This record gives sequence, structure tokens and C-alpha cells, in this order.
Amino acid sequence: MKKIEKQRQFVRAHLDLFRCPTCQEPFVQLEENSIVCGRGHRIDFNKHGYLHFLKGAADTEYGREMFLARRQLLDAGLFKPIIQAVAERLSQRPLKILDVGTGEGTPLAQLATLRAGQGDSLLGFDIAKAGVILATQLDLDAFFCVADLRQLPFNDQAFDTVIELFSPSDYAEFNRVLAPDGTLVKVIPNADYLVELRHLLYSQDDQHAHYDNSRVRELFARHYPDSQVQRVRYRFALPAGMAAALVEMTPLHWGRGAKQLTASELAGLQAVTVDVSLLIAKKS
Repeated sequence: MKKIEKQRQFVRAHLDLFRCPTCQEPFVQLEENSIVCGRGHRIDFNKHGYLHFLKGAADTEYGREMFLARRQLLDAGLFKPIIQAVAERLSQRPLKILDVGTGEGTPLAQLATLRAGQGDSLLGFDIAKAGVILATQLDLDAFFCVADLRQLPFNDQAFDTVIELFSPSDYAEFNRVLAPDGTLVKVIPNADYLVELRHLLYSQDDQHAHYDNSRVRELFARHYPDSQVQRVRYRFALPAGMAAALVEMTPLHWGRGAKQLTASELAGLQAVTVDVSLLIAKKS
């Protein structure tokens, strides 16, 4: 079966997940190449098989090269311990899982592998079209779409689990689409996340050389007073020749004052620290 048809088949089987971004009414039917809401608004599947829920072009700097570099590193295992920790926090029953800011989809694919046979329904979205196009090319039984986390095109209480790795949050929207007793897992960097790269790119007195996640953690705790925090920290040995891809996959090198790294500096970057916190909450 062609991947485009698999995407349509997923939507046909899970039409109850989606709502119209124009009028907020549920989508009620799939007509040939479109989904249609109760008020007649329709959105077409594009040639890659995904749905584009934004009303205009996305405002994002994330391009294809960044996502390709990210996939290269993630395929090599950069985030695997993080995904393992996320998987251990999820219920061992079939779940409807929403991956916020899915990018090129590799973390969701790795989670699916860890939960193989569980019977999950997997859906990832991103504002960046370049990432979603790559995600649709994965050999994965999941659906991907272009959408804005500030206006999720999903029905109330549609998902058992919302996962968000290194992306912004909209807790009102997350709570809206989470089912009662649903689980939210947010992954944020800690101070030592990719610290070796950070110190190569910036001088010690540059604000970009340091990272403080306290404001993010405090905001999460205000929304979810009973939330839990789990730290995941490890060293990752960079496979030969992947230092340049590491630089490309992260916005760290976008900051004003970032150095252009030399070949010798890249060659000397042989391992990095991955240091993150999982913020875990149950919807009350």
C-alpha cells in the first residue's frame, strides 16, 4: 500500500481525533482527497499524504538540512536513552499519543519501536513543513501533519498522552486535548546539555554559553503542582564525521557571536553530554 493511502486510512480510522481549525467543529467525513467538517470546511491531503492545518505559511527557520542532520544523529542513538525514559513513564495499554514538535519524526519512531505490539495510535505534528515531509517517509504506522501548537486541530480529550521534546508549550491546549487522567511528558535541556558544543561556539562571558531552565520548570510546576521531574544524563560518543551534523541539527549556532568552527575544532569534538529533565504530569 502506498504511504499516501496509509495516511488517508489512518485519518479515516481516527477521524474522531481531528477538528476544524477554522470553526473548531469536528471533522465528520473523508471525501476522496479531503476531510470535511460539519460546516463544510475542507482540508486536502497534499502529495506527501499529510494534512496542512495552518491558514498560511509557517514562520520557522527550521529547514531540511537541519532536519536531515537531526535524523543522522538520532539514528546514531543521540536521544535513545531519553526515549527509553519516556517509554518507561507510559501506561502499558493502547494509547493515543500526540508528539508535539515532531520534527522529522525519529523520536516518535523510536518510541513506537519500544512499544511495539502495544496497539498505540501515533500522531506527530510540527509547524515546519520540511520536517513533516521527512517524517512521512519513515516506515512507521503513524500520521503526521503541519499544525500550530497554539491552535491544535484536534478534538477535546482526544489523546491519552502528549509528548513534547525541546519544543514550546501551550498548556491550555495540551490540557484541552488530553483525556481525563492523561499524561503529559515534556523534555527540556539542563545546564550541561551539549555543553561541549556550547563552549566551542561561544566565549564564557556570552549568555549563549550557559543555559538555565528554572523558568520553564517553575511555569510547568505552576500548571501541574503534583508533577514529577526525572533527570536523564549521559555521555554520547559522536560517530566519526558527525560533529558537523551535530552543529547543524541544533539552533545553538544561530546565536549572535557564535564562532564558525574550524575543521580541527570539529575533529576534536568526539563526545557530548546529554543532560535533560523529563517533566511529567497527570491531567487532573
